Amino acid sequence: MTDLAMDYLGLDALLSAEELAWRDTVRGFVRDRIRPYITDWYERAVFPAGIAAEMGRLGLLGTHLSGYGCPGRSAVEYGLAALELEAGDSGLRTFVSVQGSLAMSAIAKFGSEAQKQRWLPPMAAGELIGCFGLTEPEAGSDPASMTTTAHRDGGGWIINGAKRWIGLASIADVAVIWARTQDGIRGFLVPAGTPGFTATPIEPKLAMRASIQCDITLTGVRVPAGAVLPGAAGLRGPFACLNEARYGIIWGAMGAARDAYEAALGYALDRRQFGKPIAAFQLTQQKLVDMVLEIQKGLLVALHIGRMKDAGTLIPEQISFGKLNNVRTAIAIARQARTILGGNGVALEYSPMRHANNLEGVRTYEGTDEVHILIMGRAITGIPAFT
Repeated sequence: MTDLAMDYLGLDALLSAEELAWRDTVRGFVRDRIRPYITDWYERAVFPAGIAAEMGRLGLLGTHLSGYGCPGRSAVEYGLAALELEAGDSGLRTFVSVQGSLAMSAIAKFGSEAQKQRWLPPMAAGELIGCFGLTEPEAGSDPASMTTTAHRDGGGWIINGAKRWIGLASIADVAVIWARTQDGIRGFLVPAGTPGFTATPIEPKLAMRASIQCDITLTGVRVPAGAVLPGAAGLRGPFACLNEARYGIIWGAMGAARDAYEAALGYALDRRQFGKPIAAFQLTQQKLVDMVLEIQKGLLVALHIGRMKDAGTLIPEQISFGKLNNVRTAIAIARQARTILGGNGVALEYSPMRHANNLEGVRTYEGTDEVHILIMGRAITGIPAFT
């Protein structure tokens, strides 16, 4: 295996010494705390909840947020963490995304000072878990049609409705619930154990098995006035959080792709057929070259978008570019990598097919391909074509 096999364009030269050190720290964490166990977690459909505190100590929760015990790292550093975590498994990167980019971001962006002080420090430490309740059984790509409602009752609110595919909900200490009110869509903080709030894991799943996604029912859930996120009104609130999560996916998908490629390359160099390594065959080399081309391009997309985010020039339509391109590219790479492994590729011992399955979930959440195509189409033509 040559140096060009791992970084063909020398992209490490585009990162600072601090960024490289942080990436290597997260890579070491994945090597020691995720890789040895991920096949077991995936096979048994187990999310290792105890890893949250370890991630908190490392600074992986709310990485890009500042204050209240959050690490305050750059967007590129957050992206590098997502890259390395998803090289381990999409489910573990998803945990960091739900906790930091969705639940914590909602509180950090739109919460009151009291809400930030109450929730952010223990969430950054991994002592408390959050979830983000936006998607509904009949409102996935169209959150404007949500039917979950909240109405005033005395000095508080009563929430009724249902949510679906909500990550971490069954183990969450607090849920960010978006609901329709007479004043538009608002966000509410619902602590675990609130009467009328029920979270049920969705099982069985063919993807994201080392993570938790749930159905939520809200039946007469009563919360005080102080549960409202005061800074969020309308869909602008949840969409701002979704864009944080979508940004992490741009990087994470390339981590899954890179790991699938490395597994295929290592196998091709070791596996011998017809008296020589299968890496010596032209068709195998073509597959490997195609993977390298797309991974390196995808990493350049991620890094450029990250630099724009740090500079404050990034717009949501550009996030859609990265999410759409890098996820569907990563799926193609994982599937191609699986073919190099032949029949062994369907064994859980090897990562490409696990990554391919997980990426089908990643492809769907935080905006399907179709949604991001329409976002880009509107940006290009000036004409919305959503309906």
